[in-house]
Amino acid sequence: MAEGSKKPEEIPETDTAEGSAPSVTMDLLKDLFQKFSVATTNVDDDTEEQPEQLLPEVSFKGVAEYIASDKCKNIIVMSGAGISTAAGIPDFRSPGSGLYDNLQKYDLPNPQAIFEINFFKKNPQPFYTLAKELYPGNFKPTTSHYFIKLLEQKGLLKRAYTQNIDTLERVAGVSGDKLVEAHGTFHTSHCVDCAKEFSQEWVKDKIFKDEIPRCESCENLVKPDIVFFGEALPKRFFELRFDDFESCDLLIIMGTSLKVHPFASLVGGVKDTTPRLLINREKCGEIDPFMVLMGASGGMDFDSAKAYRDVCWLGNCDDGCLALADLLGWKKELETLVSVEHGKIESDTTTPPQAKG
Repeated sequence: MAEGSKKPEEIPETDTAEGSAPSVTMDLLKDLFQKFSVATTNVDDDTEEQPEQLLPEVSFKGVAEYIASDKCKNIIVMSGAGISTAAGIPDFRSPGSGLYDNLQKYDLPNPQAIFEINFFKKNPQPFYTLAKELYPGNFKPTTSHYFIKLLEQKGLLKRAYTQNIDTLERVAGVSGDKLVEAHGTFHTSHCVDCAKEFSQEWVKDKIFKDEIPRCESCENLVKPDIVFFGEALPKRFFELRFDDFESCDLLIIMGTSLKVHPFASLVGGVKDTTPRLLINREKCGEIDPFMVLMGASGGMDFDSAKAYRDVCWLGNCDDGCLALADLLGWKKELETLVSVEHGKIESDTTTPPQAKG
C-alpha cells in the first residue's frame, strides 16, 4: 500500500461546518467499507472452493455435449420478449422499436400506464386498442418457440418459464403442464370484479369489434389474465419455482434483459453446479459486486478466469437455437418442425370456416 494511504477502517473522522460528524454515521461508513472489501475479496479470492464443473468445457460446444450426455435430463427454459420479435411482436425496451417507445398515440401519462391496473380500471380503451394489435392469432411462433417444443419432444424439458403474454409457446404445441406463464397470458380472461372466467375467443370477438369486454353477470371490465403492474404473479409461478429449479440440470435463458423481478431472480434458483446458457443479443444477469454487498447471489459469470458453468451465445435467439440444434444433430428436425407447423397455421387461416368440416 502506498505511503500515507489508509485502509478503510483507518479513515479518520473529520469535522463538518456544524461540528463533529455523528460517530454513528462514521461507524456505518466503516462497516460499509469493510463489507464491500469482504464482498469483493470473496469474488476474486483464488483460494475459494469452486463447485464441481459439469460441462466438459465451458463453451457453447460444451453445453451441446452436456445436453447429449446422460447427465442432462431436466432442462428449464427462461424466455422473454426476444424470442417473439422475429414473429413481428415488439419487445418492450429496445430504443426506437420497443413497445414503450411507440405508445405516444395512446396519450398515456407514462408508457407503463397501459399495463397499470388502476389506470386500466379508469381508462381501459388504450389497453384494448393495443391488445387488438398484439392479440394471439395474428402471429406465428418462431424457431425459438419450436426449439422449446423440440426439447419437450426429446423428453428433456422440465419446464418453460416465460415472461411473454403472447401464448406463442402454446401455439407451438408446448404442453400447458410444461408452461409457467410468469406474467400471465391472453389464454384466459376474468372479470375484474366477480372473477367470472371468459374464453380467449369470447374476448377476442369483443376486442375485434372495437368493444370493451364487459362481464355478462355484473357489467364490470373483463381483462385477459396478464399480470399488470400492481397485481401479483400467478400462483403457479410460486408453486413450482423452487422444486423445478432445485431439480434443474441445465438452465437456458433466451431473449430477456433480466431486469424485471422476481422473474430475473430465477437464474439464482438452480444449484451452484447447474450449467446456465444465455442466448441473447447482449450479456445480462452478470455478477454485480454491489449486489453481492447487499447479500444477493446467483449472478452469472461468463468471462472471469473462474467461470465454470455460465456460457453466453450472442445474437438473435432463432439463430442461437439453430446453432445449438446443429451441434446436437437436431437442426434438420427443428427446421422441419417449423416448416410443417407454419404450414398448418397458414392452412388454418386461409381455409374458410365452412370448408374445415
